[in-house]
Amino acid sequence: MKAARTLQGLQQPQSLIGYVRQFLTPTVWKQARGVVPQRRSAPRWDLQPLVVVMLAMTWATGDSESERFEKARGYYVACHESRRRPGKTFVGFQKAMRRGPMRQLRALAAGVRQQIHARLGSRRIVDGFEPMGCDGSRIECPRTPELERGLGQAGKNDAAPNVWLTAFVHLPTGLLWSWRLGPGTAAEQEHLRHLLATLSPEALIVCDAAYMGFDLVRAILGVKRSFLFRMSSRVGLYTLEVANLEDWTEGPVLYWPNYVQKRGKAPIQCRLIRIPAKGKGKGAVKRDVWLLTDVLDPARLSAATAAKFYRWRWRNEGLFRTYKRVINKVKLAGRTVALVHREAELSLLATQILLAHADLALRTATATDGPVISPRKVLIEIRKEIDAAVKPKVKCYHERLAGCRTGCRKQKSPKATRKWPRRKPHKPPKPPGLHTLTQEQKALLNKHMSAAG
Repeated sequence: MKAARTLQGLQQPQSLIGYVRQFLTPTVWKQARGVVPQRRSAPRWDLQPLVVVMLAMTWATGDSESERFEKARGYYVACHESRRRPGKTFVGFQKAMRRGPMRQLRALAAGVRQQIHARLGSRRIVDGFEPMGCDGSRIECPRTPELERGLGQAGKNDAAPNVWLTAFVHLPTGLLWSWRLGPGTAAEQEHLRHLLATLSPEALIVCDAAYMGFDLVRAILGVKRSFLFRMSSRVGLYTLEVANLEDWTEGPVLYWPNYVQKRGKAPIQCRLIRIPAKGKGKGAVKRDVWLLTDVLDPARLSAATAAKFYRWRWRNEGLFRTYKRVINKVKLAGRTVALVHREAELSLLATQILLAHADLALRTATATDGPVISPRKVLIEIRKEIDAAVKPKVKCYHERLAGCRTGCRKQKSPKATRKWPRRKPHKPPKPPGLHTLTQEQKALLNKHMSAAG
């Protein structure tokens, strides 16, 4: 009976909002609302309509934010006909977004992560580990004075403001797991340390060489998690006996940087694995991959399994490509720090739900088997669902044409209020030169006027 009830609870829904409710359950909403004190009067934009409309805006089509808002709001109203209608204006929606506490959105993301964890079941574990890839990427923001002050500049002097995104991806399925946002100059290793609490005890953290650091490794081992990092020539390792890299396959090493030795701290016992390069690349030299892990027993983590997990790390890049190109978040639209962070938080939640509901609906085999899921095709079907649910009552063309007039606003503010990089400052033209005709010019002018008539 218990198994039958569990199967009934995990039956596949038939609509998009049904899939969304699989992750945004009443328990998750209650958990997010409990983070902040309850208001006496119900606001026009409660947490639920605010989040659902923002998710639909991330998925919907439109040439502008206001156009996507109209579609998303119409979709929410169509799916919640018996509930109170949210506000009608995009400006009011943005004000409500700015007022919404970020800790509520983070609690909502934590609840969704718990739902994904429960629904993946045994599929989240592969060969005794839960491989989790971590990587980061920058997201461009508009060039507004507030964002330039709040986010700073990363890279070139004339670079636009950026948000740094660090994300964990469940490598067997490619699902977005957890993330952390910061300014473009944020330290990705520090982000990873904050995200350790979102991982299960079976997690194996898979990263490239940029994340290697003694303090980070200590932090990972301190919370009893495992790691698999790629090595580079910047890292020095020690062996008890003389060893030759050319003959190395795998073996125990000590990770003990010089500054750690000077501090009097003990080394970290690790295992160095060499993955030989396969074949010769066209136009590029393929090199062996060197991996460092704290799993000392080869029977628990073999070299072949370690190589497989590191090959899956490329799914981190696939996640960023989906977020930036498919979801179209190469550049965020918010023009204040508060709006940028909330837009990024909820658009990442929309990406997570898009990938999770498609994976759970289409994969019926083990975690790594089955057809490859196309996020682009899933998004197309989501957009069809939103457009079909809205079904606006279209007026006749003549009535719609009557509203196509521009406003009569008078220009009061200056057209250019600040200096833009890579653009010369505008210099208004000087007044023309005013001269007095000489006697010769007057005689010539009279001659021309007489000839003309």
